[in-house]
Amino acid sequence: MINLKPLSKTLFIALSSLLIFSSATYANDENYSPLDSPSFFEGLNTFTAVFSQIKQMYVDDIDDETLFNNAIRGLIEGLDPHSSFLEPVAQSKVSESTMGKFGGLGIVIGTKGDYIEVVSPIDDTPAYRAGLKAGDIILQIGDQNVSQINLEEGVKLMRGAPGTTIKLTIGRPDIAPFVVEITREIITVTSAKGLLLEEGIGYLRIAQFQRPTAEVAEKIIGNLVKKNEGNLDSLIIDLRNNPGGLLDSSIDISNLFIDEPGIVVYTEGRTPSSNMSFPTKPGDILDGAPIVVLMNVGSIFFILGSSTGNIFSGIFFGLLFSS
Repeated sequence: MINLKPLSKTLFIALSSLLIFSSATYANDENYSPLDSPSFFEGLNTFTAVFSQIKQMYVDDIDDETLFNNAIRGLIEGLDPHSSFLEPVAQSKVSESTMGKFGGLGIVIGTKGDYIEVVSPIDDTPAYRAGLKAGDIILQIGDQNVSQINLEEGVKLMRGAPGTTIKLTIGRPDIAPFVVEITREIITVTSAKGLLLEEGIGYLRIAQFQRPTAEVAEKIIGNLVKKNEGNLDSLIIDLRNNPGGLLDSSIDISNLFIDEPGIVVYTEGRTPSSNMSFPTKPGDILDGAPIVVLMNVGSIFFILGSSTGNIFSGIFFGLLFSS
């Protein structure tokens, strides 16, 4: 028997977003001009000198595109742990994941030092069934030492024809590195699913914020209400191992449970084009029923809280730059 005390409603909605900024964002801003600073030219001269030395003296012949991409990657990833530079191929992989279907092992990954980190395994995928956990470090992919390749190359190695296998050497705190063998599959991500745990208590699992997630979640809750033969007394939202996804989707999810005018989230930056505001759309589909949210280390979110009419918002932004 599950008992949830009818406390004053507290809503915790987690948002993780990918904001895509192009150079046009800055080109259209009349106030932005890096050429105003003498240090800009000094830095540019230094960069040009280093670039020239690498082209002339480095032991291997590295093409210009690779050098420029590496420089941009260092520029962006040096800002904070959440900013990333994605080349076109990597960008296409992100687009695939937000649509909900792609081939591979079923893990969301990022970089940690020289290695690849498991951000979270995706529900009901080969990686999930193999026991990979958020925070695991991939040390080797097959016979390839991960410290010698970049993230895009790691993705290529892990993807392959369905039915083929790959061995990953995993590092995990407090235990010795170990090897897991995983069979590749076509990965179809079910972004949301739910069930009625018992009379009056609903369960909503949100695995990722994809394009259709809010619409799917709304239908699931509607079905739970029908199955319950009346409004739910409470809802459990499971965001464990949810790596995030699309900002618009997470805002739409938030609006399903907000019944007062206000702001879901807003952004502020140094340029006017960075200032955005996303208002609420009142219409709580739970009609005031309390919500419990489950999160863990694999949930890469900040929390939005709403309680007794006040909306406290915080958001975790990953800056996604594409060339």
